[in-house]
Amino acid sequence: MTDLRQLSRQFPHDGRVEAICLRPARNVRAVTVGSVMALADQGLEGDRSADRVATAPNRHKRQVTLLQWEHLPLVASWIGLERIDPVVLRRNLVIAGFNLVASRPLFADTPIRLAVGAEVVLVVTGPCEPCSKMEETLGRGAYNALRGHGGLTARIEVGGRIAVGDVVRVTA
Repeated sequence: MTDLRQLSRQFPHDGRVEAICLRPARNVRAVTVGSVMALADQGLEGDRSADRVATAPNRHKRQVTLLQWEHLPLVASWIGLERIDPVVLRRNLVIAGFNLVASRPLFADTPIRLAVGAEVVLVVTGPCEPCSKMEETLGRGAYNALRGHGGLTARIEVGGRIAVGDVVRVTA
């Protein structure tokens, strides 16, 4: 018999990296890149999150932000836009092909890890709520349109190169 812990780790298929966005500094437009180095327990090279210093190992839980590719058309329709460029939302990795929200751990003692490409392992740490700047960036109601669709945060457990097109899979 399969229990809830086992079910929460089973996904119908793998996903893929659709876009990589780096935020060089606060209040500076994010940029898209084809590949990036993920620095273990730090962040993505060239992203402002990599400049933060953790007070203890595994303490900086927002090293990488992830967003569901398939949510972009929904959010766009709710705020009356034809489409949203993912770079505007300032999330690092835009993932398609599986329910990213379901990779948020159900049990505190059972973290969920995402293998990205051949090298990188991320540990999902929680939700990534939208910020108030979405109103000025995308228009009235954007904050609420993004609530529940802001993505996830993760910590980099194993570093390495991430590229657009890389496979993303849940690991044990």
